[in-house]
Amino acid sequence: MSYTALARKWRPRSFAEMSGQEHVLRSLGNALNENRVHHAFLFTGTRGVGKTTIARIFAKCLNCERGQSAEPCGKCGTCLDIDAGRYVDLIEVDAASRTKVEDTRDLLDNVQYLPSRGRFKIYLIDEVHMLSQHSFNALLKTLEEPPPHVKFLLATTDPQRLPVTVLSRCLQFNLKRLPVSVIVARLAHILDAEGVPAEPAALRLLATAADGSLRDALSLLDQLLAFGGGKSVSEADTRVMLGTVDRQQVLQLARLLAARDQAALLAFARTLEQWSPDYVQMLDELNSLLARVALYQTLNGPYDDEDLVPAEAMAALAEAISPEDLQLYYQIGLLGRRDLPLAVDQPAGFAMTLLRMLAFRPGSVEDTAASGTSSATPVAVRAGGISAAAAAPSPGQSAPAGKLELNAANWLEIVGKLGLSGMARQLAAHCAFGGLQGPVLKLLLDPRSQSIRTRSNEEKLAAALSGYAGENLRLQIELAADAPVTAARERDREADARLANARAALEEDPNIQALREKMGATIFVESIRPTRNEES
Repeated sequence: MSYTALARKWRPRSFAEMSGQEHVLRSLGNALNENRVHHAFLFTGTRGVGKTTIARIFAKCLNCERGQSAEPCGKCGTCLDIDAGRYVDLIEVDAASRTKVEDTRDLLDNVQYLPSRGRFKIYLIDEVHMLSQHSFNALLKTLEEPPPHVKFLLATTDPQRLPVTVLSRCLQFNLKRLPVSVIVARLAHILDAEGVPAEPAALRLLATAADGSLRDALSLLDQLLAFGGGKSVSEADTRVMLGTVDRQQVLQLARLLAARDQAALLAFARTLEQWSPDYVQMLDELNSLLARVALYQTLNGPYDDEDLVPAEAMAALAEAISPEDLQLYYQIGLLGRRDLPLAVDQPAGFAMTLLRMLAFRPGSVEDTAASGTSSATPVAVRAGGISAAAAAPSPGQSAPAGKLELNAANWLEIVGKLGLSGMARQLAAHCAFGGLQGPVLKLLLDPRSQSIRTRSNEEKLAAALSGYAGENLRLQIELAADAPVTAARERDREADARLANARAALEEDPNIQALREKMGATIFVESIRPTRNEES
């Protein structure tokens, strides 16, 4: 017995079996049940998302022998013949092979005749955008006023190539790319029915490679079953077949970026050459991991069902890399991917992209070594994950001479001396001094600024304050709407004062007064800004 491809074997036979596209199925179901069926439908969308499948099911719904409804019986002669592709009143046309106007005229000559078996004669024209302009002209009149027993179902991947006169005469439904989770669920259902065990990570890789097309995913699954002998679907086989990189390699790159160890990062990048990887794909995988870590930080957990990265590894990376560094690494990765094809030596171009991520991060190791301050908590890499290492001096170490005591009177001045950058500096600027009891420093944060209060920023601020004070300090940050003046508020107050002085100076300027008196000049107050000298 000949083998039937999975995409054909598991083609849905009813709307209930469809994966996704609920917005289209709901509209069609209501139209069928309420007998408000338009004479022309246009289904658009990328390949493999269900355009032709929905059109065939819709034809069954219209002509099912048990009556018109959104749930055809699937057992009558009409339903069985439509499934088998031999129903005489469903005329399927591949417009890509019948583009001539003569073909369209021959097709439309039979429109006037009543259907042979069903209630409606249905014309299903696939890839309708391939028709010539003359063919569209021949179709237009019939499409506008067809006989009551005729329905047109048009499908296309490129609706922009259809004349607006055709579009205006159809109900248009845009089928969306299917999410990875929907494709994974469908693949899992099919493999379970086929009795083939599968690893979740393998299914996610297939679904991602399918790029929103369920048919492509099933074709890849067919190929993978042939590759693996049909006994199981494993992540290792999937990566080999797709040519994707090992996730452990991508995880190690992320760990070394978190540790900011340039030498180790370059050494590991050199070892990748023995696998002859696709470096563009390697950057794609790294960027994908960085994006998932950023979402993990924001949500305090995985964005969706995470099968590709172990939970402990994801949590360790989210703890070790600050949100601002993740954004920087991601952006540099995107630019590096764009420029990599221009590199004469791709391994060197890949290594330069990795070095750029560390070289351009705010408060990099080289910068902080020169300034004598620490802007980020150092990170130590160990077996099984990443951990934050203490950055503060020992408790017995005394503060360097000339430094101010930590109290409310000195707080604003101390904030400016901490040497922080990025969001950690913003957190310090929006906090007010609340008290110091032993090693516990209490800070008061304006509730309007609590979005910048992340664990990473708190650790950086604690490390900077500990280094300043010469002892280990623990932060206790509380929200307080009536907090004393913070560095940010003081900065805004000073800016308002400078702006008021600038406006007053402009009003008193004799040249401005002369222009007002002689020429009726008007000063637009909102356009006045202090000069650099005034700001300094």
